[in-house]
Amino acid sequence: ARFHGNPRSGRWELVGPRPPLAAMFADGTAPGADVQSLWRSARSARCEAKSCQTGRISTAETAVQSHTSRDAGVQTDQSKDAVQDFQQEVQVDYTSLLSFLQRVEGAVIKELNKNWKSRAFDGFEVNWTDQNETVLCLHTLSYPEAQDQNLQVTSVSWNATGSVVACSYGRLDGGDWSTEKSYVCTWNLDRRGLNPQRPDLVVDVPSSVMCLAFHPSQPSLIAGGLFGGELVVWDTSRTEDPVIWRTGMTDDTHTDPVYQVNWLPDAKHRNHARLLSVSTDGKILVWREERDGRLALAEGFAMVAQQIPRSTQLKKFAWGEAAVGVTSLSFSHFDPRVFVVGVEGGYSLKCSTAAETLALHRAGSSVPLRAPAELAFSPHGGPVYSVSCSPFHRQVLNLFLSCGTDGQVHLHSMLQTQPLVSLQLSKKYLFCVRWSPVRPLVFAAASGEGNCNKCFCFVGDVHLFDFGKSSQKPAVSIKQAAGECSVYCLEFNIKQTRLLAAGDATGTVKVWQLSSDFTEQGPREMNRLEQLASEITD
Repeated sequence: ARFHGNPRSGRWELVGPRPPLAAMFADGTAPGADVQSLWRSARSARCEAKSCQTGRISTAETAVQSHTSRDAGVQTDQSKDAVQDFQQEVQVDYTSLLSFLQRVEGAVIKELNKNWKSRAFDGFEVNWTDQNETVLCLHTLSYPEAQDQNLQVTSVSWNATGSVVACSYGRLDGGDWSTEKSYVCTWNLDRRGLNPQRPDLVVDVPSSVMCLAFHPSQPSLIAGGLFGGELVVWDTSRTEDPVIWRTGMTDDTHTDPVYQVNWLPDAKHRNHARLLSVSTDGKILVWREERDGRLALAEGFAMVAQQIPRSTQLKKFAWGEAAVGVTSLSFSHFDPRVFVVGVEGGYSLKCSTAAETLALHRAGSSVPLRAPAELAFSPHGGPVYSVSCSPFHRQVLNLFLSCGTDGQVHLHSMLQTQPLVSLQLSKKYLFCVRWSPVRPLVFAAASGEGNCNKCFCFVGDVHLFDFGKSSQKPAVSIKQAAGECSVYCLEFNIKQTRLLAAGDATGTVKVWQLSSDFTEQGPREMNRLEQLASEITD
């Protein structure tokens, strides 16, 4: 078969017989072929090997050492005469010495016998240590926001460790009590970087806080009494919501300001404590803790004029059924049932928690109120603002101090109505008196004018009195600050006994460091106080 071109169609056509299909296609094997890559050879031809290096680094070693050294010494020349005099034996005329001693022997023995029989140095003990006779101000603490509102320091308190001091802000003169908020502030004096104008804790309180008291064994718990009559307990370790207990406003709540709070041990529950509050509504109330955060009334007392014991030695009291406003309270350190209160009428009253007589006309309370008064003492010339029982004296005398607006401090024995000593410490009001925790013969008192404003203001004083030095005048009177107002409160530090905190009307708390004269007990000091009391009593 063959192909022949067709001129008409312009195509090739098969001419002749067509071969079979198998003859047209047959299997065959072609030789292999390879193609060499020109890309790799061309690329490798363009690659170059290169390297780089920093310039040469030069180093050098150098040492310095002193070239010369020299030792020098200085000594005085020894005197030959001195050596000779030292080595020479001392010549003593023993015959003349014996004659002198025999001549003066009688006179010396006579004087020694006279001194031996003398009582001029009884109670004197030689103290070879240096005495610090100054009282220093260690810290001046304040909260500027409270001072901007002209708030006053109404109370101060030390915690159980003695390292933290707290103060309450409020107002003891006029003011809008219903809307004016106040503060409770604390400072840790052992904290590094203490800022005296930035308290470690500030608690906002909707009304004036009139008094404070740290828990005696739990350093973070502090109780406060408010102007509205309510009691609140704060936990200073809780910065978000420190309130853990409160009385709320109930029928049991005080109707007048609370002027003092005290922690009392709970005889039934050792791990718990109860709170005692006093108010000018005449009630003394004891509160217990509840699990729901409430303080519930456990027991109470009421001071009614008609039920106060009369005494022929006292001036006539306005006896009647009217309530007697209580301003202060102090428990005996020898009988936990006995306590002394100061009242607005100028009297100090001996009271007992064991009293069973019911108070007159005290309806509306959830528990029956009792009449605790047992003895009325000779009055001050004005309201009594503070009382303080001695932490030292024996039960025989049971001494206590009281002070008031007449500027006097009375030293009383609970066994008689008349004061053992009446001291005119100041012509101003005395707002607070506290017995020293370490010196039986020492106490402190805070004074100042009753009404203090920015236009007319006197200096407030802290008086330190020592019966061992004088029974008529203070040993030291400390100026809180020149030109400032009354000192309203003060507290000794029981743990760090050289510290005394005092708060004044300008919103300032000063921490004073007392000298050793006021913190070191002398020999037979307790006997001296007993002797003083017995001499005056006789």
